[in-house]
Amino acid sequence: MARSFVLWLHGLGDSGPANEPIKSLFTSPEFNITKWSFPSAPNNPVTCNYGSVMPSWFDIHEIPVTADSPKDESGVLKAVQNVHAMIDKEVAAGIDPNNVFVCGFSQGGALTLASVLLYPRTLGAGAVFSGWVPFNSSMIEKFTQDAKRTPILWSHGMADRTVLFEAGQAGPLFLEKVGVSCEFKAYPGLGHSISNEELRYLESWIKTRLKSSS
Repeated sequence: MARSFVLWLHGLGDSGPANEPIKSLFTSPEFNITKWSFPSAPNNPVTCNYGSVMPSWFDIHEIPVTADSPKDESGVLKAVQNVHAMIDKEVAAGIDPNNVFVCGFSQGGALTLASVLLYPRTLGAGAVFSGWVPFNSSMIEKFTQDAKRTPILWSHGMADRTVLFEAGQAGPLFLEKVGVSCEFKAYPGLGHSISNEELRYLESWIKTRLKSSS
């Protein structure tokens, strides 16, 4: 039986299968019995792309995304329900919620944050790459005490022109206010992409949080 579960949420216009090579970088033996999942977002019209239909977890109103960009909260909540169903399925199959890790890039990073904070139980961790906070502060009252115990790793390229670095910086400040533990990693010169350096750090970061089966 898989001892841990890693769920990877892709960015706007991308697909799950296109991101599967990421798992080949996780070479530590601890990941030999990890179950990976790379779901694809449904096709939806996207406002920032003039209504074009493409794989999108929820609507994005403007690019670049700033700390103050308008938020599609209802779309985010709908997407969160789907992510929770994926997590619930693995937990029902016997995976300890403490060994469930949700990770995502860009729009998938924003969805990762929402999914982890709105999940009723404590998970292993959430990892946000080049993401943003996709809801308003009124959502805070929906976070349970258990959800607030899930640690967050937040990585952002300082040269990002799509999701501005300031949008990334706003995340840890928001989490600190809520009482969620967050480690913020800034990558100088990195644009709106994910680097092998970030993924290598993610591997070691998850490794220290894996719970051995009791």
